[in-house]
Amino acid sequence: MDKAKNPPLLQLNNIEVIYDDIILVLKGMSIEVPHGKIVALLGSNGAGKSTTLKAISGLLKPEDGEVTDGEIIYQGAAIHNRDAAEIVRKGIFQVMEGRRIFEHLTVEENLRAGGYTVSSAALVRQRIELCYDYFPPLKTRRNHVAGFLSGGEQQMLAIGRALMAEPTLMLLDEPSLGLAPMLVKDIFDIIARINREQGMTILLVEQNANIALSIADFAYIMESGRVVLDGTPEELKNNADVREFYLGLTEVGKRKSYKDVKHYKRRKRWLS
Repeated sequence: MDKAKNPPLLQLNNIEVIYDDIILVLKGMSIEVPHGKIVALLGSNGAGKSTTLKAISGLLKPEDGEVTDGEIIYQGAAIHNRDAAEIVRKGIFQVMEGRRIFEHLTVEENLRAGGYTVSSAALVRQRIELCYDYFPPLKTRRNHVAGFLSGGEQQMLAIGRALMAEPTLMLLDEPSLGLAPMLVKDIFDIIARINREQGMTILLVEQNANIALSIADFAYIMESGRVVLDGTPEELKNNADVREFYLGLTEVGKRKSYKDVKHYKRRKRWLS
């Protein structure tokens, strides 16, 4: 692809993020997210995945974080350190880790809150019905208080609330967190369907590498605030280090505990 003619929707170019003017969390982070694709950002706890999403969505400031170097380019314009509300209006919506729904509101009130930037009442109604089409359990509970939903239903609601804003780019932070394996598969099937049917670009942060790679077009692996490996799902699944440390498979196809691992040959892309 000619990047001059077809630039990515989103680019992070060697960004650094510092919290409280002292804690360096991202250390030259660079990724690209093409239009209409699902890109997965994988890694263990503390790797900097959620910080990367917050840097994009403008949610660093409430946590005393700041992009201090590099640039974040969205649709050809720099957006780093912009106000979160401005970034939402530009078409970026983040589904936070832990769902963060409005527990005291009903399901439908949560969805309407997600469409607060939509001026047309008819369009709000249309988008609510679209959410119910993707997540039928929400329709039967439309008047239920959201705090009493199951974990899986709350995750559906969080994604549905994001759909209400009709984002160009959806940022998903650990959508599998706390869900049963069968429900995780259902949620990820719906994420893939949204991408396919709506043409929505998705940047997915996930610890469950197996499920993330099953729907992603491309993936990056992070460690200690940097990208250490990237590739297509097929390339990463065939990488011995990825198979052992992120997919839990040894060379003979048996699952192996991390505590049994003696050595990990990191193949870092960024040397400086």
